[in-house]
Amino acid sequence: MKKIFFFIILGIFLSSNAQANKNKNTWDYPLLVYSGWVIKGSENHYKFQSNLREDKDVLKEFKNNKNTGIISYLLFENDKIVIDVSDIPKKVSSGHTIVDGLLPSMSMGKSLVSYVTGHAICEGYIDSVNVKLNDWPLIKDTLYEDSILLDLLNMKAGDQKYIGERLKPRRDNKLKKDNENVNVIGLVRVMNKYLRGTEKSKLIYNYSALTTNVIMNYVKHKAGADWEKLLHKVFNEHVKVKNSVQFQRSKKFFGEDFVSARYSFYATRYDYLRIAKTMMDDWHNDTCAGKYLKTIYENRVQKKDNTKHATDVGLYTKSYGGQIHFDIFGLEKGRKIIGMSGFAGQQILIDLDNKRIIVVSSLYRNYNWKKIVYKKIKN
Repeated sequence: MKKIFFFIILGIFLSSNAQANKNKNTWDYPLLVYSGWVIKGSENHYKFQSNLREDKDVLKEFKNNKNTGIISYLLFENDKIVIDVSDIPKKVSSGHTIVDGLLPSMSMGKSLVSYVTGHAICEGYIDSVNVKLNDWPLIKDTLYEDSILLDLLNMKAGDQKYIGERLKPRRDNKLKKDNENVNVIGLVRVMNKYLRGTEKSKLIYNYSALTTNVIMNYVKHKAGADWEKLLHKVFNEHVKVKNSVQFQRSKKFFGEDFVSARYSFYATRYDYLRIAKTMMDDWHNDTCAGKYLKTIYENRVQKKDNTKHATDVGLYTKSYGGQIHFDIFGLEKGRKIIGMSGFAGQQILIDLDNKRIIVVSSLYRNYNWKKIVYKKIKN
């Protein structure tokens, strides 16, 4: 009888633990620990108008958000916010405190790095997407030396022997063996300790955090003393965010003279919408940044396979260009939709044809993406 009771208790514990792991949020890299470059909000920020309606599918996800994980949902169309629901905790389960309503981008920040890159080209810090990265000592004698910027923007760095989703188990891969997080340790350590003397492999699509950080820090290198000025130009003067936003930094080790920026970005829910709206306006107004977006769209590449996972725009798209997901499965050919995807369910979709935007923040990706994101964009 005691044994039966023991196994019942053990079963309940394991079941509870499994559910906890399923719902555990994945907001790593806490804001205050890796705080980096803060861009102040604009007094002349864009002021949204609303024409709100209730949506039973969205409300259902929020009603059960302890399981679905969703904490913010915005739908913008016809120049107004039409769905606006939020339930943002002050403190999330991992112990991270949400500071001033700032929500993490996770890998959506990759797309924002691309947007900053476009502005760096427009401002003359970089000649074009076709430049070679041959003027940056940090990546000399590594596989990234002489890479073409556009290839990196398209995740075709030739780094699949060392990093990324196409990495195969290799006994001599020091990065893998040391279980290093390339977002945390910074580029100086990555290049000096792990990649000096390496050569690039075949240029194939290989989704990788390191590739984005190489792009971001190349822009930082080229902007030099104007790095913060460039970020101010993008987010304060061009986007006109209301509240402060920021990119994080990586750790700086003793003796390093270069502080690595990383793509993890923080903004309020409405400022994410302001950024998305500005990108949409750039596209339609054919600004310099809009021409950049069109260039990366025209030069997008096919992803590695046709696997469909209808839980995330990053997992339900056919192509990739300029750190952005394009060509959603099941939509008519030619539909132009910018897809930004972040770990744990962060999503921004910009329907360029219908001028519609969806912004979602979540603690974990258990919400019904197909019903409240995909169908809203498809219709």
